[in-house]
Amino acid sequence: MSGKVAFPPSIWAATAPERVTAPHLKTDIETDTVVIGGGFSGLSAALHLAREGGNVVVLEGEAVGWGASGRNNGQVIPTLTSAEPDAWVGRYGETGRRFAEMIGQSAATVFDIIRREGINAEAEQAGWFQPAHSPGRVKLMQKRAEAWTRFGLDIEVLDRAQTTDLLGSDFWYGGILAPSGGHINPLALARGLARAVEHHGGTIYEQSPVQRFERVGSEWVVMTHHGRVRARSLILATNTYTGELVPKLASKLARSVVPVLSWQMSTPPVSDNLRAKILPGRQAVSDTRGDLRFFRYDARNRLITGGAVMGSWKVEERVRAKAARNLAEAFPELGVPEMTHVWSGYIGMNWDRFPRVHSLGPNGWAWMGFNGRGVALGVALGREVARAVAGEDPRGLALPVTEPHPFPLHSVVRRFAPTYLAWLRRKDLVDPKL
Repeated sequence: MSGKVAFPPSIWAATAPERVTAPHLKTDIETDTVVIGGGFSGLSAALHLAREGGNVVVLEGEAVGWGASGRNNGQVIPTLTSAEPDAWVGRYGETGRRFAEMIGQSAATVFDIIRREGINAEAEQAGWFQPAHSPGRVKLMQKRAEAWTRFGLDIEVLDRAQTTDLLGSDFWYGGILAPSGGHINPLALARGLARAVEHHGGTIYEQSPVQRFERVGSEWVVMTHHGRVRARSLILATNTYTGELVPKLASKLARSVVPVLSWQMSTPPVSDNLRAKILPGRQAVSDTRGDLRFFRYDARNRLITGGAVMGSWKVEERVRAKAARNLAEAFPELGVPEMTHVWSGYIGMNWDRFPRVHSLGPNGWAWMGFNGRGVALGVALGREVARAVAGEDPRGLALPVTEPHPFPLHSVVRRFAPTYLAWLRRKDLVDPKL
């Protein structure tokens, strides 16, 4: 197996620094740690192990960044979509507290690694802003800010006038600003992390889909079509793509999340005149709707946005039109923009939006369900798992370990997952009870 891997027709694939695809695994090897999956979390774990002198091998079924890590909007967000920090403490005690604190520092972690490793990822630590789409959501934002501040996150509440100044639009009612956040070219970050892994002595095999893995005696044995890896430790870092390339790889874990198709797209470059008015501070923005509105600039001053629609009829055409209308509604002077690149990929959702960490056995780890927050959380969690693999007591780390709980009738749930959008739209019309 060799050759160039086909990527979705994204702005990231068109602009990220090129990477020569690593060879596939074609023999039997031994290592300290084997990582399955070449996305943010797997590469982060491998990087932190390699930096400390560990012998680590990464097996990627396609190419690094081919899955969710190379297809997302590139927003670096130091919070979660739903589960608040106090809820983590309520569910997991001190481990939950450590996890919440890790999340609050996760965006800073990403930008620190980019600077330390000299990664060219078009990184802009311009802040992440969450504007409120209704007056009632402003009160919710205030409560969120108070909660995250207690867990160490630098976060600020903006009123409507400040929000209008920040966004260049009076479409929203206020919001919260986290200065540690920002945005990156996600495929460039994945490729940069891979280069850093290799620079520090780690080995990556691409186009090497894992067919199965098992515990044999005191080792993990991981099999591909053309070779196998024996290792003391195993990290499964495939998240929502766990069942996509090899459906039976870890079916119980794969059925514990629902892959939901997320569409992304980019406008042509915005003129200097409009750019000075629309989001002049270049923050990453995602609002409080369940039917989310989100956008940010890239390094070429394109607005990167996206959306979701129900049903399967002309999906790309409809979601392209919807995202363009959303931008025009918030920024009338922009007009209804054409989209130069449109692409999609899966995000892993679970029923309560709590990411899950799982023990696969002695020195074996996996995690699932980032719920649309995989950039910052994936990198930070990869580092935390690397610490466990390196010998730190997991009980003192930010690893709230649980058993996987597969969705009953997973195939049916997956088929009807897009209808969830209708419920989110209804929920957007009602202010939360506080």
